Amino acid sequence: MGAVAIVGAGPTGTSLVERICANASELLGGQVLDVHVVDPYPHGAGRVWRADQPELLWANSMAGDITVFTDPSVRCEGPVRPGPSLAEWLGCEPGFFAPRPALSRYLSFALERAVRAAPRTVRVHLHRDTAVGLADLRGGQRVELSGGRALEVDAVVLAQGHHGVLPSPQEDAEAAFADRHGLAYLPAGYAADLDPGVIPAGEPVLARGAGLAFVDLMVLLTSGRGGRFARHDGELHYVASGAEPRLYVGSRRGVPYHAKTGYRLAAPPPGLPRFVTPDAPPGDLRRAVAKELAYAYYFELFTAHPSRTRIGWDQFEPAFARAEWGGKEMRALVTRSVPRFADRLHLERLERPLHGMRFGDLAGLGRWMSGYLAADLERRADPAHSADLAMIHGLSALRGVLPEDPWFQGLYNYFASGPPAPRLEELRALARAGVATFLGAGTRVVRDDRAGVWRAVSATVPGAVEARALVEARLPDPAVARSTDPLVAGLYVRGECRESGGLLDVHLPSRRLVNRAGAAHPRRFALGPWTVGGPGTAGFARPGADAPLFRQTDALARTLLGQTAGARLRPAA
Repeated sequence: MGAVAIVGAGPTGTSLVERICANASELLGGQVLDVHVVDPYPHGAGRVWRADQPELLWANSMAGDITVFTDPSVRCEGPVRPGPSLAEWLGCEPGFFAPRPALSRYLSFALERAVRAAPRTVRVHLHRDTAVGLADLRGGQRVELSGGRALEVDAVVLAQGHHGVLPSPQEDAEAAFADRHGLAYLPAGYAADLDPGVIPAGEPVLARGAGLAFVDLMVLLTSGRGGRFARHDGELHYVASGAEPRLYVGSRRGVPYHAKTGYRLAAPPPGLPRFVTPDAPPGDLRRAVAKELAYAYYFELFTAHPSRTRIGWDQFEPAFARAEWGGKEMRALVTRSVPRFADRLHLERLERPLHGMRFGDLAGLGRWMSGYLAADLERRADPAHSADLAMIHGLSALRGVLPEDPWFQGLYNYFASGPPAPRLEELRALARAGVATFLGAGTRVVRDDRAGVWRAVSATVPGAVEARALVEARLPDPAVARSTDPLVAGLYVRGECRESGGLLDVHLPSRRLVNRAGAAHPRRFALGPWTVGGPGTAGFARPGADAPLFRQTDALARTLLGQTAGARLRPAA
């Protein structure tokens, strides 16, 4: 009889359990395998997707784009075991954005289904506990649980997903400043893990960040405090409760992420990548990424909207492939082939819409932002702009090739991982109601000890905004060295794991945990968004998209089952 422990029972751990159960009949033979799943939070959902979150918080992907089950698109060795998408399970429209508690129930259902479908040789044990220690045993591993119990297993998989982290030095400095002056400060984190009640009503609050974390906090600080939205003559308006703060929103780009599209492609985009070489120098890599995205964009424009081009794709494509991105030949090709300026891809302008722009005051910037948000909402709802969605598919394809490049991940988040369109419409309404004000691009927040306030300045508008409250409206960056997970923290202190770019280092493709000396452990594995090779699995798998998460969990499940031939794992080759 063999045994493995999976630490973490969120989507990553759930997928691994399902793949173990699916592959067991082929690889385990008549041997019995005990699978111990350890997580203090609800199994299936884990910490991030636990059910005790406000219904106001939504998943940021449409219900039809969320699945935890394999389908025929997944290139894996194990058997495909299809299951319902979130939309199918809820019986809702594919474009519905589900409240997070509903998604939590779906994830718990997925784990329960996997356990029920397990062959008799696989026994799954669910432990609502925290793994606090890990030690080598002769021929195995010992997992210490906070409740005092210990599990003796053949192998351990770390699948905790997004770890909590200790505050960064900058956050420590901000918190100390707040303590000295009696100010309100919220560090980076998931909205459901924070206490927005510390933010005072009616006062200015600086929000450093305009991505998904900001949107969640915006909801909790407005609708969550009794405000409501009403539609008049087709326009959304905000009716304040009086308990809201006044939000001043700034970020590097100065604009929120693009909204999710409300339509689908009629035909699949071309296979990518075609031009990217992952080990290229940064400048070359960025040009190659831009060319990949433009290739996907123009493929859709030429094939789905041929009336808006002068030549066919069969003529355009070979000339595009030869030309250097951004060069004179490329510009000339696009100009003569795509007559309307609005139909051409202006990637730099899309990536930095406020670059080089200056406004006389915040009101002027606010008027521009209102138009910008309205145009984004209109474009993301209109299939006439399906080339935008093709470019998003291109980003998703490249994500499997460049998962750990910070510049690319930022680009992906901005274009492809934005909030539901209704949230941006709400933000626009809040701005018109004077509850939200935009600060512009290149926003910097400085501490003024003399005045006892924070002061925000930007490259877009002259002057400064002072406030006695500051919110880090972002998720914490990966940082294994500052992990609050007791198991990972203990391993790191002892040199039994190491950090690579903030991520937990593993040997690829085996996913064995790497120690400080660079040696891969034969009985310790890790996978998920905070591991090397894992950022491409962040977010939910989309049906029919050959999700990287399923490929990784299937391969690891087969490794574990293949090596668990008897009571102990064989040494790694």
